[in-house]
Amino acid sequence: MNESKARARWKQDPDAVRADILRVATEEFARAGLEGARMDEIAARTRSSKRMIYYYFGDKESLYRAVLEQAYRDMRLGEQELALGDRPPREALAELVRYSFDHHGRNATFIHLVMNENMHDARYLQVAPDIRALNASAIDRVRRIYERGVAESVFRPGLDAVQLHWMISGLCFFNRSNRATFAAIFGPALFTESGQDGLRDAVVEMVLRYVRADP
Repeated sequence: MNESKARARWKQDPDAVRADILRVATEEFARAGLEGARMDEIAARTRSSKRMIYYYFGDKESLYRAVLEQAYRDMRLGEQELALGDRPPREALAELVRYSFDHHGRNATFIHLVMNENMHDARYLQVAPDIRALNASAIDRVRRIYERGVAESVFRPGLDAVQLHWMISGLCFFNRSNRATFAAIFGPALFTESGQDGLRDAVVEMVLRYVRADP
């Protein structure tokens, strides 16, 4: 099959074309930010043309929002696959924290995208209702685990699910977002395999100690 026929056949699979564009655009936006990313660079690294990118996504800002949405969707789908509702509350919360720690630790592109969006004061998230609705599941998941724990008297009452989610996110996010500066100042020991295992266990313990019912 010659190259032109291969490209024609490729274009007949719109889901694959979109996925390819999103993959490359994610890397480019994470590397260079919204302003620094170039559509020509994205097009050159995909199996599509610049014209096809505009056909599927409209413009650069729309592509950026689609990248953000996909990044958050991937994280939330991963949480969903944990099947936390089938586990005791303490075990479920511990597994959710471990997942968050590992997801952020191995997904520098996600961290960079979120950091870039914060530099824009979440301007694009605020006009993307699908992303906000998608992330509502994160609070619902924490709330269900917490309420089950309270009902079973293993978690103390009176805590807020959004605040608990903030604590988990903050602990896990910092591990990746500030890795370079922290290692440069204090050394790389925490970012070795054994160092990360120890940090993960410590973060889980911190969260479980915070929510546990009083003796």
